[in-house]
Amino acid sequence: MHTLNLGILAHVDAGKTSLTERLLHAAGVIDEIGSVDDGNTQTDSLALERQRGITIKSAVVSFPIDDITVNLIDTPGHSDFIAEVERVLNVLDGAVLVISAVEGVQAQTRVLMRTLRRLRIPTLIFVNKVDRGGAQEESLLRNISEKLTPAVIAMGSVDGRGGRDARCTPYTGADPGFTDRLAELLTDHDDALLAAYVENAAPLPYRRLREGLAVQTGQALVHPVFFGSAITGVGVDALVGGVRELLPASAGDAEGPVSGSVFKVERGPGGEKIAYVRMFSGTVRIRDRLPFGRSDGRAGGRGGGRGEGKVTAISVFDSGSVLREVEVGAGRIAKLRGLGDIRVGDTVGEPDTTGPGNWFAPPTLESVVVPCVPESRGALHFALAQLAEQDPLINLRQDGIRKEVSVSLYGEVQKEVIQATLADEFGIDVTFRETTTICLERPNGSGAAYEIIDQDPNPFLATVGLRVDPAPIGSGIEYRLEVELGSMPYSLMRAVEETVMETLRQGIHGWQVTDCTVTMTHSGYWPRQSHSHAVFDKSMSSTAGDFRNLTPLVLMNALKQAGTTVYEPMHRFRLELPTDLLGPVLPVLAHLGAVPGTPAPHGAVCVLEGEIPAARVHGLQQRLPALTRGEGVLESEFDSYRAVMGAPLARPRTDRDPLNRKEYLLHTVRRVAGQGDFR
Repeated sequence: MHTLNLGILAHVDAGKTSLTERLLHAAGVIDEIGSVDDGNTQTDSLALERQRGITIKSAVVSFPIDDITVNLIDTPGHSDFIAEVERVLNVLDGAVLVISAVEGVQAQTRVLMRTLRRLRIPTLIFVNKVDRGGAQEESLLRNISEKLTPAVIAMGSVDGRGGRDARCTPYTGADPGFTDRLAELLTDHDDALLAAYVENAAPLPYRRLREGLAVQTGQALVHPVFFGSAITGVGVDALVGGVRELLPASAGDAEGPVSGSVFKVERGPGGEKIAYVRMFSGTVRIRDRLPFGRSDGRAGGRGGGRGEGKVTAISVFDSGSVLREVEVGAGRIAKLRGLGDIRVGDTVGEPDTTGPGNWFAPPTLESVVVPCVPESRGALHFALAQLAEQDPLINLRQDGIRKEVSVSLYGEVQKEVIQATLADEFGIDVTFRETTTICLERPNGSGAAYEIIDQDPNPFLATVGLRVDPAPIGSGIEYRLEVELGSMPYSLMRAVEETVMETLRQGIHGWQVTDCTVTMTHSGYWPRQSHSHAVFDKSMSSTAGDFRNLTPLVLMNALKQAGTTVYEPMHRFRLELPTDLLGPVLPVLAHLGAVPGTPAPHGAVCVLEGEIPAARVHGLQQRLPALTRGEGVLESEFDSYRAVMGAPLARPRTDRDPLNRKEYLLHTVRRVAGQGDFR
């Protein structure tokens, strides 16, 4: 049996969960088709998913197509849960992108298709809801070609479009129009086929065209389009045939070194972690000791390095069921137990350096989570930590002064889901503060500072010198040493590095500092010692605490010397509106800080593209209906960060106030040193 790991992706409400139900029914895995509205679908298993009728977490279910075992992964469609989609993309062999025949190409559809093409994931397009009033066919094909990719070809036609009796008829080799279009499309990427097409008077054999279509689809060069309805089942058989014929099964060496990727983590009934792993190479068996961690060597929550665990149970997906196995090999997806410290995004076995990485934008919003009962703060932090295991981009931030926790967000729907999850699964009622935009800081230049042990005004038994240099945009943070690694104990070296990373979460203006290189230039310590015939004397010996307390002061002085600029997230927007309303809309865009490009009029409709601060997108969405007589259509997505003009953005939170942050650091020094003043 071959294995195909297939993702179902779409804009919210395009019908991908309904399509999943129909595929399972067609394969004989389920007897009755579940309904999203009734909350009884196979893949929306969470109570919250059933209540809201949306997919929140990715889910895996398996079904057979002839000699192929398809692991179908249903993904969220709402843009607030794009991080869940990103993790799934890392493990796919192919994808089906679902588009509603009524709503057509939507904002999330464009984001998904652009990413699928960038990652060269073989993709079929399924146009759903042809039985609904307002369903499109030819106009939608043109829209797909213009907005998604020109390399598409319809694999059939629709009769009775827009009614319950709609029917889809697949094209065959007997349809000259179809074979001509197919030949023209395939010869764009195949010189041998082009030569045969030009030189031969007779049409190319249909079998050769189908073989070429399979090859080029597998290479993500072309994207066949199927029409149908997940509700009535029309056109689904043709789609199943396309999945079997056109999408490549997974490849991998079961005898090679173990390598896999964790794309989902959940908790079992006893609280144990269960890791969903796509195996790329090798074979994992029960009782194997399996190394895991980030492919770049970082292992979040484990204090650095890679962790290791003993596999206690293996489950695989088979025909709608989950079966226990003693081993799992390359190409398959399995649920592994026993890896206690594992997290989403980890690699198991050999680190994977060839994976697609992160392709969607990070969350640009955040909000403080406030427990309704103050005594539940500890339980809240524990619960949020568990949620962060499943979604690392939640990115918990602890305010050391007010003892508040904030979380990163993609949107308001995600906030509501977190709130409901905390109440339902952990029994903690919470509220959220107003959602704010996450900015970041980048160094303007280089800066350096140091403190020498036993020299005033340094009250700590530590020598620390740090230099901050700007780095290329998007490079993140790199930590280097200009001192000998053996110049002091490794535990003290680690204390400095970890504290540097923690301190950079809040820079001069209170925002996370990124795109910089921090180099340790000075180091020194007093070895552990004691008075004669006495116990260890702290006043004569350096500890990790000395370095953790001194490092933030040195680093902030270096940052102050370098200077930083605050950058805010910007969205790329595309606005369609009546041409006669362009004049009144432009001043509103300018007031919101948008930078529009040149308008592109198309008769009565005008298309305007440009940039707008992420914090202003929601305001534009709210004002758009009144500005455009309800005819305006806005699409936006994260594009980049732009330097904030004028004074740095102010935030009322204590941990965002640079003056309070400085006082907090000085307070720490005074407390530890027992001094009344320090600088």
